[in-house]
Amino acid sequence: SCQNTTIVEEEAPATAGWSEQEQAGTRSADAATMAALAEANRAYEARFGHIFIICATAKTPAEMLAACQQRLANDPGKELAIAADEQRRITQLRLEKFLQL
Repeated sequence: SCQNTTIVEEEAPATAGWSEQEQAGTRSADAATMAALAEANRAYEARFGHIFIICATAKTPAEMLAACQQRLANDPGKELAIAADEQRRITQLRLEKFLQL
């Protein structure tokens, strides 16, 4: 994702690593794509005041980069609603995983 790699999440032992699994697609990204993701995330955070959030599950690095770049054009209100929906999706997936433990 256009994730902020400086953010550290505190997770319970049962859920540790879920974030990493969800963002596994970024491990296959080439250096140029990762640099572009980092730059897009910096631009996003500068524009909106919070990190770019996207439900990264099953998304390629190119898809996450394209989404970040596209969302940079949103007005702050629209983007806040999109970010909240992405967080809802992430939370829903994690709750489903948690209930399967």
